[in-house]
Amino acid sequence: MMNGHASSFAATQSSTRDTALAPVVVFAYARADHLQRTIESLLANPEAANTDVIFFCDAAKQPAHEPKVDAVRTYVDGVQGFRSVRRVYRESNYGLARSVIEGVTQVLAEHDRVIVLEDDLLVSPHFLRYMNNALARYESEPRVASIHGYCYPVGEPLPQTFFLEGADCWGWATWSRAWAHFEPDGAKLLEQLRARKLTRAFDLDGQYPYTQMLQDQVAGRNSSWAIRWHAACFLKGLLTLYPGHSLVENIGNDASGTHCESTDRFSQALASAPVDVFAATAVEPSRAGRDAFVRFFRAQNPPWLRARRWLSRVWHGSLA
Repeated sequence: MMNGHASSFAATQSSTRDTALAPVVVFAYARADHLQRTIESLLANPEAANTDVIFFCDAAKQPAHEPKVDAVRTYVDGVQGFRSVRRVYRESNYGLARSVIEGVTQVLAEHDRVIVLEDDLLVSPHFLRYMNNALARYESEPRVASIHGYCYPVGEPLPQTFFLEGADCWGWATWSRAWAHFEPDGAKLLEQLRARKLTRAFDLDGQYPYTQMLQDQVAGRNSSWAIRWHAACFLKGLLTLYPGHSLVENIGNDASGTHCESTDRFSQALASAPVDVFAATAVEPSRAGRDAFVRFFRAQNPPWLRARRWLSRVWHGSLA
């Protein structure tokens, strides 16, 4: 069911150099309190009044979830302050992966670019400026697949912006030309990673279990759309732009959602100043950025956990 105003682009404000602001898609399920904080943070962006927002609200997976799902829809019904609001209320439960894949695909059939949020992401007041400017700057760079708003709390200086291979999922944006590379078949992606002996590089030199996540998706132990988006872009040598200071904070790592655990290791303060995407940034993977991420995850992983992940790769034939 589609409600609300027809979606359209607005003339940009002076804070961005683009000629149009990308629509923002928000995926929500059953956490009205988290969603309200997300939308309030988005409304704090000066560009919000000229931004079209599209909500995709999933239906309850089980009867016990219905009151919380209804609370989300009641909140979304009253959202104001954006250029326009469209509301898509699913009549059956899609789950997060199908919701994101079909929602992003639908919006990119109407627009050439999109900014994507989930219902547990707080954004900086400089988030929309960064996203729109980066989408404008790199729209004709075929090697750039997406823009990311989150950066890990690495505890060391990073460039103003930098590129890494692959894609990411905590506050991101892309173009229709890049989303065309999305591959829904995880088994095909896993086979290519193994055949090309890329699993160790894919796993940030063995410091994060992306390959295991993809194996689990193929085996039906998770339904992650994000690992497939990351793998599809990684295999094609496509890049994602990251900010040196995070413009996104994930408030869902409190065990409140279906796909999250309780942890604060990814938390950090939001950027208090704009991120300049027009500063010189080579369109190539950043060694400094990648090394910082590798060190961050190495510090998070005790030796016994690294050994378990190494053995898992051996047992699954994915060590390369």
